[in-house]
Amino acid sequence: MPLEKPSETMKNEICKIINKIGALQFGVFKLANGRTSPYYVDLRIVPSFPDAFQKICDFYSNFIKDNIGLKSFERIAGITVAGIPFASQIAHSLKKPFLYVPEAVRLHGRQRRVEGILVSGERVLIIDDLITTGLTLRKAATAITYEGGVVNEAVVLLDREEGGKEELERKGIRLHALIKVSEIANSLYEIGAIDEEQLKIVLKQIKRDKKSEKRVMKLTRCYS
Repeated sequence: MPLEKPSETMKNEICKIINKIGALQFGVFKLANGRTSPYYVDLRIVPSFPDAFQKICDFYSNFIKDNIGLKSFERIAGITVAGIPFASQIAHSLKKPFLYVPEAVRLHGRQRRVEGILVSGERVLIIDDLITTGLTLRKAATAITYEGGVVNEAVVLLDREEGGKEELERKGIRLHALIKVSEIANSLYEIGAIDEEQLKIVLKQIKRDKKSEKRVMKLTRCYS
């Protein structure tokens, strides 16, 4: 397995794209996991910018080839909704069959938890836009496993650094992230795209959630 070293050039380009399209926003936002956050990185708007979307998908594809290897998986799965545009483009680029995991089990048709062709025992690489607590990715992995697939690894563009990586690793899934939110915040601060107070908001959110994760882990040990 090659060493995972996302290039600084790639990270700088991602930061420029995030800034140019206005994906990083500050305020009070409710996340998919029910938590509130003082900032939000809206990667769902990336496909609305064709050049940026193509560049991001190329970064994903090259990262996967360099750090995971095309022989490590048979199929690629996207997660509804934000992960699907990226995953479908990346699957096409890497010439891998594409699947997607819907938000809920369909009660009509084949009633499958995964849409697409999946043969039992095939290894599936999950792709999403970002990770926060890891709950969405974990549910997707469970659905794929239920349908006979094997999930060992997942790739996201952005890690919000709120315990998701560690949560997946506890489930035996290795997470690969092209960039961390702290890296984006520091880069944008250095070029003057965000101010010191906004930088502190992002870093404080990371620190807060790392403390919360440690408390949860201690309680888990106590009751296990």
